[in-house]
Amino acid sequence: MTHIPVKRKEDIGLSPYELKFRGEKKTDRVFMNVITFDAENVKEADIVSTEELRFYNDPEVITWLNIDGLHNEALMSDIAALFSIPTYILSDVMNPSLRPQVEEFDNGLFVSIKMLEFHEKKGKIWVENVSFIMMEHLLITFQEKRGDAFNPVKERIRKHKTKIRTSGTDYLMFALLDVIIDNYMYILGRFDEKIENVEDRLILNADKEILAVINNLKRQINNLSREIKPAREVIITLMKLDTDFIREGNRVHYKELRDNINQTVEILDYFHESLYDMLNIYHSSMSTRLNDIMTVLTIFSVIFIPLTFIVGVYGMNFDYMPELHWRYGYFMVWGIMVVIALVMLGYFKKRKWF
Repeated sequence: MTHIPVKRKEDIGLSPYELKFRGEKKTDRVFMNVITFDAENVKEADIVSTEELRFYNDPEVITWLNIDGLHNEALMSDIAALFSIPTYILSDVMNPSLRPQVEEFDNGLFVSIKMLEFHEKKGKIWVENVSFIMMEHLLITFQEKRGDAFNPVKERIRKHKTKIRTSGTDYLMFALLDVIIDNYMYILGRFDEKIENVEDRLILNADKEILAVINNLKRQINNLSREIKPAREVIITLMKLDTDFIREGNRVHYKELRDNINQTVEILDYFHESLYDMLNIYHSSMSTRLNDIMTVLTIFSVIFIPLTFIVGVYGMNFDYMPELHWRYGYFMVWGIMVVIALVMLGYFKKRKWF
């Protein structure tokens, strides 16, 4: 996962209206894919220049333009001019380190949010900024690199002649946002398995290695919180936004998004509490183990105090000590010391001190 975004020195003082890429280049070239559809037909094409986009401006159909790669400043300028998008909006698109946000402009709605994907082979989470520009009959999505996260939505458009084809660009944006939140839930499900395994291991053996595992999980959950919690603000803002670009009939779906993202944040908070409890359990286990060790050492010390006293008395170099010349003195001293040790052990056992 990414960490706190760092502003590059060359980006300091740039105008918010300047179309300059301010992120990390994640693809060699920009890829553009267009899907146009209505209730009956679906057309899909890969395009290489904005000149081809001039043919995709039919108000009778819904057009979804997906752009992978944000570094082509000339392309962004052409898109701004072709679709009458303010340059400050596209400037925000080209700055993937910006906090997720929602902004309405004259002829559309701008939404920026973080998408998380779990890499199965490497076991890592990739963070990508995704931007949406939604207009009356056009939805443009911007991704930092090529990916297949939105393929389920494309398949629904290709195969189903139902709601997704007839409910407008606001419903299409809902479907894409729903995919992003579903990915949040999937990733949290993977972390739930990890946390359960750590809990089981902690109960069986609270060793020093488990502390490093808990702290690593805690750090990863903190990173997830930093990406997911701002997304909740975006969804809540969209649900409450007084705009004509989201139809009244589709607002119920944005309420569903709100419920899902709230559940996601509640799970994150639960993970925080669980890891905090595990740290407390670990430290309690270590304290209990240390107390057990100190109890055993104390018992041995207490037992040997009188024995040491006896040995010390008979180790003195006085000339007149009758027991030193007694034939059975050695055995008697040993017997007395054994009896004292057994009596003290029995007393400690009766008091349940160990």
